[in-house]
Parts: sequence; C-alpha cells; structure tokens
Amino acid sequence: MVFSSYSFLILFLPVVLLAYFVSPVKFRNATLLFFSFLFYGWARPDYTILLATSILLSYFVGRWMMASKSGAKKKWLTIGVAGNLGLLAYFKYASMFLSWTATLVDLVGGQGDRIPILKIVLPIGISFYVFQAISYLVDIYRGDAKPAKNLVSFATYIALFPQLIAGPIVRYRTIAEQLNQRDHTWDKVLLGTRFFAQGIFKKAVIADTIALGVPLAFGNPDPTSIEAWCGVLSFAFQIYFDFSGYSDMAVGLGLFFGFRFPQNFNSPYKATSITDFWRRWHISLSTWLRDYLYFPLGGNRKGVRRTYVNLMIVMGLGGLWHGASFVFLIWGFWHGALLALERAFPSAHPISRLPTSVARLLVFLLVCLGWVPFKASSLTEAATILNRMFVPHTGPSEMLGIFPEVFPVGLVCVFLAFFCADTWELMERKSWLGLGRDAIAFWIAIAAVLVSRGSPFLYFQF
Repeated sequence: MVFSSYSFLILFLPVVLLAYFVSPVKFRNATLLFFSFLFYGWARPDYTILLATSILLSYFVGRWMMASKSGAKKKWLTIGVAGNLGLLAYFKYASMFLSWTATLVDLVGGQGDRIPILKIVLPIGISFYVFQAISYLVDIYRGDAKPAKNLVSFATYIALFPQLIAGPIVRYRTIAEQLNQRDHTWDKVLLGTRFFAQGIFKKAVIADTIALGVPLAFGNPDPTSIEAWCGVLSFAFQIYFDFSGYSDMAVGLGLFFGFRFPQNFNSPYKATSITDFWRRWHISLSTWLRDYLYFPLGGNRKGVRRTYVNLMIVMGLGGLWHGASFVFLIWGFWHGALLALERAFPSAHPISRLPTSVARLLVFLLVCLGWVPFKASSLTEAATILNRMFVPHTGPSEMLGIFPEVFPVGLVCVFLAFFCADTWELMERKSWLGLGRDAIAFWIAIAAVLVSRGSPFLYFQF
C-alpha cells in the first residue's frame, strides 16, 4: 500500500485513526501493531511471517542477552544479528550470490548453467526493519539502550507502519519513552498534517511528473546526448522528491499517533561536499552505517590507509544494501572513493576552494554521475548513458512529446532543491500563509492521486 494512493488516504488511514483514538490508552500500541501488520501484508500476507520472525527473534534475544553473564552476551548478540542478517541475505542476496557463482564457474571453464538460479521475491521494507532490529540488539549489548519489557510495544517499534517500508531507521533508545507514554495534541495533528501535505505534493505532483523524463536515458537503447542528460537529471530530481516526500509523510503520520521521528532528509542537493551530502541524504542510514559498521571496523583510528579501506567497505556495502547488483556496488564505491578523496585532501580538495554556489553545482553533478549506475538496469546501460553524456551524439528524439509537462516541473525542482527552505525549516515558520500554502499543496496532490492512482515510492524496492 502506498501513502499516496487513495486506498490509503480514503480507506486505511481514516479507519486506523478512528480505531486508534477510540481504543483505551493501554491498547493503543496493540491497535497500531494490528494495523501495521495489515498494512505490511496488504498485498502479500506471507510477508508478515518474516516481519514477525525478526520481531520475535530480536525481542527474546535482547531479553536473554541482558539476563546472561557478560561472557554469554556476545553469543546472544551473534545469534540475534546473524538471524536477522540471515533473513536479509536469503531473500535479498541469495539469487545474486548464485548468479555470480554461475558466472565465475563459466569463466574458469565449468558449467555454470547447472547452478540453480532462485526466483525469490524481495519482501518490501526488509532492509529497513532488519537494520532497525540489529541496531536494537547492538545498543543493548553496548549498554546504550535497555531491552524492551513488553513484546507488543517492541513489535510496534519494529512494525510501525509510517516508517516500516522506507524509514527512517529509528533507534530504539530514541523512541522507547514514546512507546510507553506519548501525548496527543492538536498542535501535533496540525504539524503532522502540514508535513503530510508537503510530502504528498512532492511525491504525487513533482516526483511522479518529473519521472516522465527518466525513460529518455534509462531504457532507451540509443539516447542522444541531450536525452541522456535530461533523463539523468530527471531521475536525480525524481528520487530526491520521491524520497523527500516519503520522509515528510512518515514524519507527519508519526505525529498523528503522537510519535516524533528524527529528520531523515535535509536538502542534500545544497551540499557543498560529498561528506556534507551524506550528512543530509538518508540521514538515518548514513548514521547507521557509521555507528554499526564504520566505527566497529576501526573508523579512522587505525591509520590512513585503513580509513580509506573502511570507507570503501562501508559505502560498498551501503550500495549493496540498496540492491543485489553490481550497479549498486559501483554506486557505493563511487561515493566511497569521493569520500576518501575529500578526507585525503581536507583543505586542498578543489571543491573546498570554490564559492558555495559553484561547489553545490559540482557536488550535484558528481552525485548525478553516481545516479547513472544506481538507476541503470545493467553495467552496459550505465556505460552507454555515461558515454552519451560526454561524447556528443545526435539523432531522433522523443523529448518534444513530454517537454510541456517535464520542463516546467524541472524548473520547480531546481528552485525547491537548491533555493527553497527544507520542510523542517518551513514547519518552524508558523503563519497563516504557510497553512494556506500547505492546504493548496494537499488538494493539488489529492487531485493528482485521483488521476494517477499513485505509484510506489522508489525506496520501497530496497
């Protein structure tokens, strides 16, 4: 189910809100849990088995870990982390591993076609709730969080539908008190409505419209140079406003039920370095990779070379987190290499010496180059698009057919991404003008939803 679909807006959300607020306070988490499982299993009920498995494993391992002596705690941590990663590895990476193995066998002269290639359907959101469960277990082991005492509350933490499918990846210690006691005020409802209005407008009106330009480059066997650039820029803005829209809607929905989620998106195209970009893009994932992977690997504490190796490992795995494919691995290594260069030359790096506006533009172009393998269906397609972007190529074009729709929205994208305040900044400015703007944005978005029926968020596939 998609937040921007009318089945969610007209049916699911009103029913959840009604059931939640008529429920006694002590049963509200249970009500949320029930509807969160219903939301997750809407299209595939069998997905809920995996979600329940991760919840039960993490909850009981956390309890047993704290009840054990110090020597046994690491054993329980290993069991809990390995169990969650096992779910993720099988459903997300088993097919990739077998495919790569078959290719390797072929290269050494064997019969790779004898290796079975599994057709496994990736459960939506599994990467998010597995990482959330792992952070819970590691925080308990480190003493940064206390284990949950109530299974229903813990299950609500993992399965909470506003952030279940595409984040933010919320730390248990951030939300533990809110699970036990939270207030519900009209101010929260109004703020949540404004966040939700901003988010659905970004998704249904901006992202879904600019997406019309993406096929100019991706999926086009022979794009011209102009088509390649337009297609790549269209995807850069599509994923920006698609994910920004989801992040705003998740925050808004959380506020409806009394939860305050951390900021997960902060105008990343205003970044003046790649390091700055990763402080702004998918903040909960980048901090998760830092705290639970980069630091345990040694971070920057084991010498310069090891620091660069750690960056490449972390960003490579971050790429594979997005998808089981070489193209995601290359995207991760691209960002890892850029981060390593910035760390190697902190004051002498060319970008650091540029005016802010020029630095932002250059960082944006570097990020766009990374979006090419991220979006491409294969290395061949990525290479073709990159070639056409830098080697002039002309020919028949389909741009005129979509120009009247895509070009005006593209200008809006540029204004909002580079010059407009972030949603969190806008929410701090309380005025009737702001309320009117958000109301207009909401109803325009609803009209777009009724026409298009809503499309899945891009991050749902991860």
